[in-house]
Amino acid sequence: MLQESSTPTPDAMNEQAKEATEKTRELTDDQIRQRILQLGFGGDRARFDAFVSALQEALPDDVTVVVRGSAVIGVRWEDGSPFDADGPGTSDLDLTLVGGDMLKLWSDDAFYIPKLHTAPLNDDTPQACPSLVPLRRALCKIAGRPVNIQATSSIVQYARDVLFDQPYFTLIDASKTDATDAEAQQEPADVATERPAPSPVSDRRRDATEDARA
Repeated sequence: MLQESSTPTPDAMNEQAKEATEKTRELTDDQIRQRILQLGFGGDRARFDAFVSALQEALPDDVTVVVRGSAVIGVRWEDGSPFDADGPGTSDLDLTLVGGDMLKLWSDDAFYIPKLHTAPLNDDTPQACPSLVPLRRALCKIAGRPVNIQATSSIVQYARDVLFDQPYFTLIDASKTDATDAEAQQEPADVATERPAPSPVSDRRRDATEDARA
């Protein structure tokens, strides 16, 4: 089992990071999304949407994707320095994949907590999850910065065991897709009959652009 090193305990967290964390808790989801857009993508909505679309196209519908770390609170955990303090594109985007059997893609020796939380896939650890290396490379190119990808079995356990209840943002929510699919299955037969057949475009999964504008 590997040792988690990227997320310090609350006692070890820098004072600036603690203050930023508390302020982040007061923000709405829309405000946090806007922060990630500004910090991680330089305010470029097209790149942000392309990033989310790449994730949706590559991952099963039952996978939730969350963002954590300095892109969420605005400063680094370790020293309280602002996001991209070392120059444009130097700070990472930290993604966690929840559910969807994502844990099965990681090598057995690439877990912080066996069968629960993986170590990150990054430039130094391509062997941790070879099947997601192409996706990670595409995400790095879109974002113009390093992207780290981890997987976890449960966001509740992940928040408790790894994040120590630090803020995170849900970029893609699998439960919304499940709810939409369930509603479609329960639709009255007469309504379903009257509705015209969907076009290839309208039949696609709703993307993050529509979620953000809702």
